[in-house]
Amino acid sequence: MLFGRQSDRRDLAGKGWFRKDSGHRPWRLSAKLLIASSIATVIGFSAICTSVMLDMRRGEEELARQTLENLAAGIDADIARNIELYDLSLRAVASNLVMPEIKDVSKEIQHLILFDHAATARHFGVIQVFDADGKLTHDAASLDPAPEDRSDEEYFQVHRANPNVGLYMSRPMLRRSAYSVVLSRRINDSDGGFLGVVVGSIRFSYFHELFGRLTLNPGDTITVLRRDRTIIMRTPFDLDVIGRNLAERKNWNPTNLKEGGAYAGVGPVDPTPRLYVRSAQTSLFFVVVGKPLASILSLWHREVIRIGAIMLVLIIVVVGTTLFLAREIGRRAEAEDRLEELATTDALTGLKNRRKFDIEIDAEWRRAARNQTPVAVLMIDADYFKAYNDTYGHQAGDQVLVGIAICISDSVRRAGDCPARYGGEEFAVLLPGLSAVEAFAVAETIRLKVEQWSEDPNVTTVSVGVASMTPTAAIDWAYLVEAADRALYAAKANGRNQSVVAAVPQLALVA
Repeated sequence: MLFGRQSDRRDLAGKGWFRKDSGHRPWRLSAKLLIASSIATVIGFSAICTSVMLDMRRGEEELARQTLENLAAGIDADIARNIELYDLSLRAVASNLVMPEIKDVSKEIQHLILFDHAATARHFGVIQVFDADGKLTHDAASLDPAPEDRSDEEYFQVHRANPNVGLYMSRPMLRRSAYSVVLSRRINDSDGGFLGVVVGSIRFSYFHELFGRLTLNPGDTITVLRRDRTIIMRTPFDLDVIGRNLAERKNWNPTNLKEGGAYAGVGPVDPTPRLYVRSAQTSLFFVVVGKPLASILSLWHREVIRIGAIMLVLIIVVVGTTLFLAREIGRRAEAEDRLEELATTDALTGLKNRRKFDIEIDAEWRRAARNQTPVAVLMIDADYFKAYNDTYGHQAGDQVLVGIAICISDSVRRAGDCPARYGGEEFAVLLPGLSAVEAFAVAETIRLKVEQWSEDPNVTTVSVGVASMTPTAAIDWAYLVEAADRALYAAKANGRNQSVVAAVPQLALVA
């Protein structure tokens, strides 16, 4: 050991050269960070695409709802206009029948007065008048109609029982060899008494022609219902459905489709899921228009498949690229760790080298200065090693150094401890948090293990210098190493194979 080397170490530490080596490692991209970032990116883009697709779906549904609302409103208005026109004829017949003069004219004149202004469109049935007993008295198609009795008909009984019904729409029925909906009004005398009913009809052909003018897709439905939810007409036409009262169906909740509202799902007639829109209810009927959800969302489904396929390809590319880069980063990290291990590990003994020791003691010195805890250092040197090496050769000398390193490693097991080969046959041990007495105990453990391990204690013993101090602003860790080095020389001078504790002077703090 040369004091000149100790002086050089002190000068370098004073200039901060050791601290330069003890800086933080350069930032290195982690494979886990890359994978987490890729996952977050994939989740983020998937969330954005999902949000966009849901907005597109809502847009398709809203557009379909508006279209169906307009269609329902148009059909409702057309039917209401024709019913109103036909009702004017029924009103005229009912009012003319109660004129006192009607009884004093001939049958031909009566017929002309009653039915001259009656609506005669091809889809309107013949207007008839039945007396209070349900007997046919007047027929717009004949001056001498055949006898008929309608006293058992629903519309006749309704008018006879209730004077305030007004215009009444019957259930669909077969009338004069044609399926029709009967429209009727009550005839009252001057005192409000029941005189009979005036009856007309609208044939199904009117609804067929009305719906035939519309461009409907397969699965689209149009249903005209009476106020009590009886189906008057439906397209596609099914005679088994016509006349069915939906209010009697137990598996259908009428509140699903409120007046002027919309409902998406399975309807009360068939199991096909549709978007249904209901028109505002008039006094007699309302219209429900339905469109299959599969038809409404067909374009959306295609877009979902297209965008989903693109996203799947992008996800596969991102995942594949991420895994490839993660593997390469892992390989590079392993290579860097191996290089760092080689750069900081002594190849012969497996202990840390001097460079790593300087980095560790600098870090521990700073930590101890913050926490005001002691730091201890052991300087260990093999006794008579040069003579042993010259006598038995370098291979035997290397075996001795390996054995000493094993004894040191077995004696120093704390996580913060750092045993190192300091150079040649010299070793150093960093012991954070230990006082001089505690560090001396560790030194003696190492010395005794080496002594027990050696076959010839006179050849392969060690001398140990021990130093411990609490860092202050006035001193640097180089002084601690120098103190341990001086203690080591003292152990050598005192006969070797022993441990000596350095006397550390108490230095005053410098402001």
